[in-house]
Amino acid sequence: MANLEIDYCGVKFRNPIVTASGTFGFGYEYDEYAPLSEYGGFAAKGLTRQPRGGNPAPRIIETPAGILNSVGLQNPGVEVFSEYIMPDLAEKFDTNVIANMSGNTIEEYAEMAEILSETDAAIIEMNISCPNVKHGGMAFGTNAAVVEELTREVKKRCKKPLVVKLSPNVTSVTEIARAAEAGGADGLSLINTLMGMKIDINTRRPMLANNTGGLSGPAVKPVAIRMVHEVYNAVNLPLIGMGGVMSGADVIEFMIAGAKLVALGTGLFAKPDLIFDVKRDIEAYMERFKIDDINDVVGTLELN
Repeated sequence: MANLEIDYCGVKFRNPIVTASGTFGFGYEYDEYAPLSEYGGFAAKGLTRQPRGGNPAPRIIETPAGILNSVGLQNPGVEVFSEYIMPDLAEKFDTNVIANMSGNTIEEYAEMAEILSETDAAIIEMNISCPNVKHGGMAFGTNAAVVEELTREVKKRCKKPLVVKLSPNVTSVTEIARAAEAGGADGLSLINTLMGMKIDINTRRPMLANNTGGLSGPAVKPVAIRMVHEVYNAVNLPLIGMGGVMSGADVIEFMIAGAKLVALGTGLFAKPDLIFDVKRDIEAYMERFKIDDINDVVGTLELN
């Protein structure tokens, strides 16, 4: 049997397939289509310090090759997750849980990291594509100096591996990646959604109630592959790649570019049991090229 096991930040994943936060809820609904033990792990819905009701509808719109979403981080809050949801997940499901968090201030992020560190979550993923109240409403993830400071302060109070989720809506993703590394991040995940808009030509108004949203799905995959490749060559941190994964071939492509783990996201909306097809594709690829260990694929891109 070929080896599919991945060691990511000291955590053992039975295979390299995880899920992208925001697309998988807390896993309960998807377990009806495919046992969560089929995944190496899954990223739970993004958490905030206090409960959030999210943005008004409509907040998800289809595009020709993906979706635009402006859900607005609807979630029960970090304390409810830590006290009730995570213990239940640990009891019911045999897989790694990646707890995802978003904050408005550095102190909020640090508090959440401290709370989540006391749970059974395997990894804490820090979403830095959020408004930064203390820096004029600018997203944390677009300023290298802020990213380094944020990561350093959160790492001081984080007892679990800390993975920083990078935004593609930046001038230089490698500059931000290096800043997170300098701040003490244990790993990086990328990419988050690209900002987009869709207009109703009859009303001449945006189709999302929040006007703009995050674009995900197959349309973003080439951008994500390029950024994973660039970041892999810029830092010495393990990567989680995501963006438009619809098949095992997509997973392999991300791994060749440099990702150790690869997340399914929007593809699960179209096919909730996509994990089965993806795993079959990967196993067939490994057999075809006589690959005994999936780790041997990571970062093997040869440029022209």
